[in-house]
Amino acid sequence: MVSTLFTTRFSLGTGLPDKGASSNPYNAFNLALHVGDGKDSVLANRAALREETVCAMFMNQTHGSSIFIVDGISEMEPTADALITQVSGIGLSVLVADCIPLLLWDAQVDLIAAVHVGRRGLLNAITVKVVELMEAMGATQIQGKLGPSICGVCYEVGEDVYSQVVGAYPLTQSRTQEGKFALNLPAGLLGVLTELGIQGELSKECTAESPEYFSYRRDGITGRQAGVIWI
Repeated sequence: MVSTLFTTRFSLGTGLPDKGASSNPYNAFNLALHVGDGKDSVLANRAALREETVCAMFMNQTHGSSIFIVDGISEMEPTADALITQVSGIGLSVLVADCIPLLLWDAQVDLIAAVHVGRRGLLNAITVKVVELMEAMGATQIQGKLGPSICGVCYEVGEDVYSQVVGAYPLTQSRTQEGKFALNLPAGLLGVLTELGIQGELSKECTAESPEYFSYRRDGITGRQAGVIWI
């Protein structure tokens, strides 16, 4: 059976009482080691996640298109923006603070993936590459979930970036409330999944609008929440 969850700034998303170890501005459940938070606090938060779910693996994310196949639990954090496994009992985690945490799976072959999809990830076609690899590994009925991310109204960009992304993915075109150029990355990613024959479940929550989530665009110095999937 495939299990998924999306943590928040203050919760592990398990429905149980939580008390994160990180303090302001990373309060309370920051799960990232690279943002300036104390290592002990982050490791305590990761341990709490492990106790409530499974032993989770993390990535050194670079907004690239590298994919790492996990064949066993390890403390190593591979440099990649997607993890794939068919090993049960291992959680695959993707860290975000506005980007889209994409979780993919095919329960028929016990195959799962966690994918980091931001603007550059969309342009790098990382989702297409992950799906192609999953299909090569036997997947035929892939499903997906898009966790909370920044919405099309809040993700303001310059005209050059807007033209580049919208030129490749027209569904991303958007405007801010002031009428400035903006990108709707979730809409663009849903379009990609649809073209691949995958039905994606989309979160309606915006990380920049909701104080329940870390948002780099809103706060600058902040933590990271996670999307986690396991079998």
